[in-house]
Amino acid sequence: MVIMEIQNVFTEAEEINVYNEGVKVTYSSENDNYKKILECWNNTIENSYQMPAFGVSINNYTVEEMKHGLWVEFCFGKQIERSQMPFEKLLVNVNKNYYGFNVIRYTSQRGYDGRCYYLDLNGNNMDNFYDFLSKL
Repeated sequence: MVIMEIQNVFTEAEEINVYNEGVKVTYSSENDNYKKILECWNNTIENSYQMPAFGVSINNYTVEEMKHGLWVEFCFGKQIERSQMPFEKLLVNVNKNYYGFNVIRYTSQRGYDGRCYYLDLNGNNMDNFYDFLSKL
């Protein structure tokens, strides 16, 4: 049995949504900015490793938090499963000086409720990704 870590799934996203202070901009896979976002993201997570997440997401709280700060959401257009946890979208709060973070799962049945993934950036941080998204 081959176990695929969460890092390998982001390139399968059909769209990427960027939320900046609650304002959502969608980039389709044909868009040049989509490709640039994905390239910067992959550089950020290049040497990362998946760890058990300590927390869970609560849909109402997460939706409210998305109105503030910088967030990126990878939308897949179908249900995918990694580590026995299904999702249709993956959401990340992007902050400077983050060396690890939760990856919040979304399903049409439960919204953002449920267990998360956790990525440790293995000495890297989100600074470049944050700066890049802030300038879009």
